[in-house]
Amino acid sequence: MRVPATSANLGPGFDSFGLSLGWYDEVTVTVVDAGLEVKVTGEGADAVPRDESHLVVSSLRAGLRLWGGEPPGLRLACRNRIPHSRGLGSSASAIVAGLMAARVLGTESPAAVDDTDVLQAAAELEGHPDNVAACIYGGFTVAWQDGDRARATSLRPHPDVVVVACVPAQPMSTEAARGLLPATVPHADAAFSASRAGLLVAALTQHPDLLLAATEDRLHQPYRSAAMAPSAKLIDALRARGVAAVVSGAGPTVLALTSASGAAEVGTIAGSDWRVEPCEIDPEGASVESVE
Repeated sequence: MRVPATSANLGPGFDSFGLSLGWYDEVTVTVVDAGLEVKVTGEGADAVPRDESHLVVSSLRAGLRLWGGEPPGLRLACRNRIPHSRGLGSSASAIVAGLMAARVLGTESPAAVDDTDVLQAAAELEGHPDNVAACIYGGFTVAWQDGDRARATSLRPHPDVVVVACVPAQPMSTEAARGLLPATVPHADAAFSASRAGLLVAALTQHPDLLLAATEDRLHQPYRSAAMAPSAKLIDALRARGVAAVVSGAGPTVLALTSASGAAEVGTIAGSDWRVEPCEIDPEGASVESVE
């Protein structure tokens, strides 16, 4: 199966907006006679576990508990390309990969478990639905909670929108980034961000010329900036040049939403301290190929 990287929040869309990126992890799951074997290459290969605590494995087991089935043994081969702890949805992609595998292995007909079931299970494991929604559905997603159910819809971004990710060498813990957020925010800041979130839907899908204004945020980025000073500095530099730049997820990656003509300028402004990656927007989300 193939699962895309994702960028969440996108400025004002905190815990709600997500974007699926053409940057993929590939996972092959094989049923074997007994035991568990996990092989990992690429990003994070030296750090991730090779036992039941591996996130793909634990998510797969969680899916099997929901949807039935228990293979006698499993062999996983993970080819990782999505950077870890950089705000690009590596944990969401692992969770979705495991659940997608469980949907195939745990039911006689994978169609009996639909994408909304996968979304609900993934949101419960991840703790919020924004990244997992983008990973499952592709495109630009809006996710929300309807009571105890996670919901999402996918929209097609405007074809002129070009995405560039600026990835720093040093990681940042999502938990640490969330710990910087206050329990409450001023009403004026909430109203400001609500207006920008609505504008961002229009800007990403119909009016890319409005992206700079639409990506302004007062809900989370100002509170996290001191903990990722290089990211905040780069965002300020890009925005001063008219490039809509935001923290990707919980950071520290910086995501630029620009045009084909503006993409090269992002690398020039970022300089050599950043890994600058132009990214296609993935329109389809996670995909699974079953081989008998």
